[in-house]
Amino acid sequence: MSQTMLDAFSKCQPRPDACYAIASGVFPYHHSISERLANSEVVIDGTAVLMAGSNDYLALSNDLRLKAAAASAIARLGTGNCGSRPVNGTLALHERLEGELATFLRQEAALVVTTGYQANLALSALFAPDDVLFTDQGVHASLLDAARLGQAELHRFRHNDAVQLESRLKATPRDRGRLILTEGMFSADGNLGDLFSLARLAGKHGARLIVDGAHDVGLLGLGGRGAAEHLGVLDAVDVQTLTFSTCFGTLGGAVAGPAAVIDHVRLNARAALFSASLPPACTAAAQAALGIIRAEPERRQRVLAAARRLRADLTGLGFDTGLGITPAVPIRVGEPLVCMRLWRELLNEGVFTGALVPPAVPDGTALIRIGVTAAHSDAQLSRIAEACEKAGRRLGLIPSRRPALTP
Repeated sequence: MSQTMLDAFSKCQPRPDACYAIASGVFPYHHSISERLANSEVVIDGTAVLMAGSNDYLALSNDLRLKAAAASAIARLGTGNCGSRPVNGTLALHERLEGELATFLRQEAALVVTTGYQANLALSALFAPDDVLFTDQGVHASLLDAARLGQAELHRFRHNDAVQLESRLKATPRDRGRLILTEGMFSADGNLGDLFSLARLAGKHGARLIVDGAHDVGLLGLGGRGAAEHLGVLDAVDVQTLTFSTCFGTLGGAVAGPAAVIDHVRLNARAALFSASLPPACTAAAQAALGIIRAEPERRQRVLAAARRLRADLTGLGFDTGLGITPAVPIRVGEPLVCMRLWRELLNEGVFTGALVPPAVPDGTALIRIGVTAAHSDAQLSRIAEACEKAGRRLGLIPSRRPALTP
């Protein structure tokens, strides 16, 4: 009796929940933006809506200085390098940016790559067979991919659980290298990594501490150097990665650390070796952004104050926004379909947000992610809160009336 042959593409059928979301008009992904307006609004399907789903925390992606730097670089160097860094794709512009980033982050050296995802994948070159790698369970997919590409033995510890991490460090043989991998700011809900505890454990157990600063470098700390500076442990971080697609307002990424480590990554990280290098426009824009980050601390002060205000407004309405302090403001919903319905209701109110559902977040933790930027006016923050109030009430996520004020 013959068996039915399995089609390898059978896995490509859309999931039932995605089909339902698309059919019901609540699917929150791949909505194209046709125009960016000057007042934090974008045009989607012919309608202007307030952008509240961006990672452009410092509002630099539309800054005239970045545009001018990018345009000048294109005029001098063209639109692309058409080659990898080791072959023909290294620009003097790359090397200048690397030097400035290393100095800024108080590291010996830096390597600029084409995306933040690649910066994290490049870390795989540091994960050798004799190593044991400990990662927070909440880290970004790019860090998990780096761990899987590397050859180290992988252990994941509960989110921000230093007690569990220490028990696993203690159980590691002394003849094996130890690496701790986490994030400065977890992008889904804006919470910070417990870098103080992790830095203490790294020092105590001879481990190396690697921090992904994608969402916090440029935003946190007295000098904008990220969560590690904010928490007073910048000198304890051995290697730091970052992306240019959040606070730097453009595309690209970098790895910074000791010169010997960065040289090793430069020569052995396949994600960097075999990819076309960062285009001139993005490199110049990132360099301009770094100058603004150093010179204009009021931008991060403004966005952090705006985030505090919005969190307070949403919490006062009855939403669960977690305990974060950053411009990534979550509205915890739980069920994916309800989360997507809330996303659609907010869009109907003229506010574009982000919806995070599994596998981007664990089961049962779907959330709306609001991205506050330094360009959001007080009136726009009120507009976001009002849209959330109307949408939340329609869906029964918050009380039908505002909670009474305690005398």
